[in-house]
Amino acid sequence: MTFNEDQIQKIVNQYKKQREREKIYYQEKKKNDEEFIKKNRERAKNHYENNKDKKKENYEANKEFRRTKALYYYYKKKDNLEKFRTMEDKVSILTAGGFNF
Repeated sequence: MTFNEDQIQKIVNQYKKQREREKIYYQEKKKNDEEFIKKNRERAKNHYENNKDKKKENYEANKEFRRTKALYYYYKKKDNLEKFRTMEDKVSILTAGGFNF
């Protein structure tokens, strides 16, 4: 299925209008609805309970990367990035994690 430029523009504009309508509806109606708030909190609580272990595993897998990133920001705050760049093992951890500095 291929679309020409006019069709693509029409689809994009429809999507933007729909998102704007949904945003206004949420702000004016749903945001202050007690039933919606109750359901949303229950959904969030269930999601937290069901994914607690996944979050912990993700943190454990990326612990060294997070620590190295914090160390980088420490050296950056102290205006001593040259000293950080001499730590090749730390620099390699950041570059392997996709952190650009």
